[in-house]
Amino acid sequence: MNIYEKREKGYVLLAPEGELDAHSSLDMDEKISTLLSEGVLNYYIDCSKLTYISSAGLGVFISYLDDIQQKNGKLIFGQMKDNVKDVFELLGLDKLVTIINHDQEAQKIFNIP
Repeated sequence: MNIYEKREKGYVLLAPEGELDAHSSLDMDEKISTLLSEGVLNYYIDCSKLTYISSAGLGVFISYLDDIQQKNGKLIFGQMKDNVKDVFELLGLDKLVTIINHDQEAQKIFNIP
């Protein structure tokens, strides 16, 4: 799995490509951990190239969700394929995180002019 990273004004865009499973979730965990240690609190996860997500992959995001939110940060997911969105909805995570359809919505949520 590749994880594209782009630092935008006010947030970091992470775009995983391929499958986010037990093995590749370690890479995502390391990426978010490093960014948090640098003080990054706002994340936009572009799921347009994510073809599959396992419970371990979801677990990475869940493990950081409280920490990010307690520091007034945001974790936003966007452009999900139906099979990925189904997993979020099945586990009720669509009620805990923000899911958007277009990149431009992220800038509005992060209050970026």
